[in-house]
Amino acid sequence: MTDSIDVARVVSASREVAANAERIFDLIADPAQQPRWDGNENLDRAPDGQRVRAAGAVFTMTLTNGHVRENHIVEFEEGRRIAWLPSEPGKDSPGHLWRWELDPLGDNRTRVTHTYDWSNLTDEKRLPRARATTPDKLLASIDRLAALAESE
Repeated sequence: MTDSIDVARVVSASREVAANAERIFDLIADPAQQPRWDGNENLDRAPDGQRVRAAGAVFTMTLTNGHVRENHIVEFEEGRRIAWLPSEPGKDSPGHLWRWELDPLGDNRTRVTHTYDWSNLTDEKRLPRARATTPDKLLASIDRLAALAESE
């Protein structure tokens, strides 16, 4: 697959958040919380009780368009890093990855980095949306996440 538009296929955003890494990670690793801070405004709801605890786990999410996605955890370090590959239920992932990395900086300070990697995306129907996922949208998720973590 050739991308005719010169677009970075790995985008990320990062900022410091005034909350501890454990609190922030709990908001990320609990899929039921994700629609509260989604800066892409793409996530509708996820069943309770899916808190991720290890690589190899799978959680489901219903998108705002009504489609359900299975999210396969491919990286996991409690309180530090989590990444998943979304797919349609029962199908292989089309190859795009969402990653969160947390770097504790001291008492109630954490550097949060959010990355969207679509360098292995094989589904051409998803390319326009992938291209539209900019660092600004990733930062919007971090900003919303920060607002929740800093207030609770």
